Amino acid sequence: MSVYETLGVRRVVNARGRMTLLGGSVLPEEVLEAMREANRCYVDMEELQNKAGEVIANLLRAEDACVTAGAFSALVLATAACMTRNDPELMDKLPFTEGVRNEVIIQRGLRTKYDRSVTVGGAKLVEVGNEAGSVPADIEAAINEKTAAIHFLAPGGRENTVSLEEVLQIAKRHGLPVIVDAAGQTVPPENLRKYVAIGADLVCYGAKYFDGPNSAGILCGRKDLMEAAKLQTFVCFESTKTRAFGRGMKLDRQEIVGTVVALKRWMAMDHKARLQAQHEKIERLVTKLNKIPGVNAVVAGERLGITTSASIHLDQELLGLTSKEIVDTVKNYNPSIWIGLREEAIVVNADTLVDGDEQAILESLKKAITRP
Repeated sequence: MSVYETLGVRRVVNARGRMTLLGGSVLPEEVLEAMREANRCYVDMEELQNKAGEVIANLLRAEDACVTAGAFSALVLATAACMTRNDPELMDKLPFTEGVRNEVIIQRGLRTKYDRSVTVGGAKLVEVGNEAGSVPADIEAAINEKTAAIHFLAPGGRENTVSLEEVLQIAKRHGLPVIVDAAGQTVPPENLRKYVAIGADLVCYGAKYFDGPNSAGILCGRKDLMEAAKLQTFVCFESTKTRAFGRGMKLDRQEIVGTVVALKRWMAMDHKARLQAQHEKIERLVTKLNKIPGVNAVVAGERLGITTSASIHLDQELLGLTSKEIVDTVKNYNPSIWIGLREEAIVVNADTLVDGDEQAILESLKKAITRP
């Protein structure tokens, strides 16, 4: 009996992607072994965090870096750093920010629920633009003596929004830092260096997107702002007199080590070979799905020129079933099959499939489609 079965928890076949709700990632054996080794003894957590940060900064060609409790935590610490800089008195005030530069500018067209992270430390989001979009003048007009930073959601490129390059130009003119939420921007791996290279001051990533722990992330960027961010972590709460706001965002030594090892592995990996293996799984699945009457499946979801997803369309008139009904049905099976739904298409993402999952998906879809 598996550890999950003893708890009465169903296994999930994850064809949705690297979701926090499903545990983020399946850790490679190399990462797990490093974490097991890290568990065998104690270390000075401040020394570990600083040394790990040096390794990460070198890999990402940033001035400094640290491991955080996820990308959300990285955004919290980044915002706090921009508000307080290196002033311990201001750090002790958070999340109460009266008299502190506490406004962060964000474009309406780049809003997500994850920008809640910016407000956790007491900052106020100042939304610019409207339903029609935003222009550089909107950002310029919002800047005042209370502005602490400008937030940008990578990769950008949404219709009628100001590009990162233009945002950086505006920020530079006003002496403001730019915080980039690049949580999932890890393919190609050059993206992990891209935003710092073009001038972003602080950049946040989620470790689950490079086969690291679901609970970890990375904050990297400008040395002075990184120092301010690190002073507000759980480590400096314990090692200094600072009543660090990030005390509750604690990491274990295994998570820090696992993040470093996962990042090293990711940066050295042949990603085209990895994606090609995913493509072959999807091709086999699509071929078998197309043998089911009323099903039309095609490969889709191009990454680095390689398709790694399946888009499945049902003849709803023939089958008497909607795509949503199928998605909901297989989710209730054991194992639970989590597949996506985009308009009327069922989507299977191979990025998070483990060996044997494509067969479980095939059998479950067959069962759901042909049930009385």
